[in-house]
Amino acid sequence: MNGYLIALIAILLPIVGWTVWQAEKKRRQGFSDWAAQHGWLYDHCRNATLKHRYAFLDRLKIGHSRRASHHLKGHWGGRAATAFCFAYTTGSGKNQQTHYLGVVLMKLERHFPELRIYPENILLRFGQMMGYDDIDFESVDFSKTFTVRSEDKKFAYDFCNTGMMELLLHARQTALELEGDTLALFLDRYLKPEDLKPLLDFLTSIRGEMPEYLFRR
Repeated sequence: MNGYLIALIAILLPIVGWTVWQAEKKRRQGFSDWAAQHGWLYDHCRNATLKHRYAFLDRLKIGHSRRASHHLKGHWGGRAATAFCFAYTTGSGKNQQTHYLGVVLMKLERHFPELRIYPENILLRFGQMMGYDDIDFESVDFSKTFTVRSEDKKFAYDFCNTGMMELLLHARQTALELEGDTLALFLDRYLKPEDLKPLLDFLTSIRGEMPEYLFRR
């Protein structure tokens, strides 16, 4: 029986490896085509600097063996933007698990206080990454759907105005962080080329709902 099992594994491993490699080739080609079409730069290689450059984002502080790849950068709607795939590991030994993220960032015109907006269920899993209290809003639906945390409550209320709450409630799985001049969205899976335009457009819409007086301070 052990001999049959070993033979089966010996047959399956190359097939699995080939399938994974083909999926990776397709991902690379898709990103490369998208970048060429939109005048962006693309590098599929693992990028050691990205995890350090954006280490201030709480979502990228979780776990260990953090790594980034499939880095794209360019401009969208006149603003500098970046996208990449991110992976990290939790646990060890038999309990080790790898997690994958898609990250899309846009640079804003000025620096802002730290703000975190996550779906309630995601914050329950990653609650340890933020130490301050959840902020409640007049919209009961919004407060039940999202956990909002910031040391600057006045800024959080200004950011989460009526238009912003309506926008985010139409995308209830939004995981968003703003710190300094970086506005970031996260997917709980690897990015796909077809994700890029919708996420970049969504970042542009979020910027559009930010009151202009915030940029005049």
